[in-house]
Amino acid sequence: MPAAARLRIDKWLWAARFFKTRGLAQEAVEGGRVRMIGIGGSSSEAGERIKASREVRPGDVLLIQIGDLTWNVTVRGLSDKRGPAPVARELYEESPASQAARLARIEMRRIQAEPSSSIKGRPTKKDRRQIHRFTE
Repeated sequence: MPAAARLRIDKWLWAARFFKTRGLAQEAVEGGRVRMIGIGGSSSEAGERIKASREVRPGDVLLIQIGDLTWNVTVRGLSDKRGPAPVARELYEESPASQAARLARIEMRRIQAEPSSSIKGRPTKKDRRQIHRFTE
């Protein structure tokens, strides 16, 4: 089998720009945040855990969780080199349902800011006085 037809999943995730480094991609795979849903277009066990050394082939369906976002992608091409983002997007195809859910989650996060995001470290003296006034 030619080398272009086989590629480690951690290397593919790095080349497709899901993770900044191969080490982060490897940790995600080992941590169970990358799962194989289908192999070569056929469906196997839903969410099968894989190892970082697992070879990925065109047609494989992957479930990738990055933070609170979930990607359901089908592998369309292989590359062992990390290129520009437009080239990396050609390596996979995201399912329409996954894309809609991911964009909805991003929009919800944009509209509804996390309350703790404005807190920056310990309270100042002024903050402490306000806290005491409120609690007393």
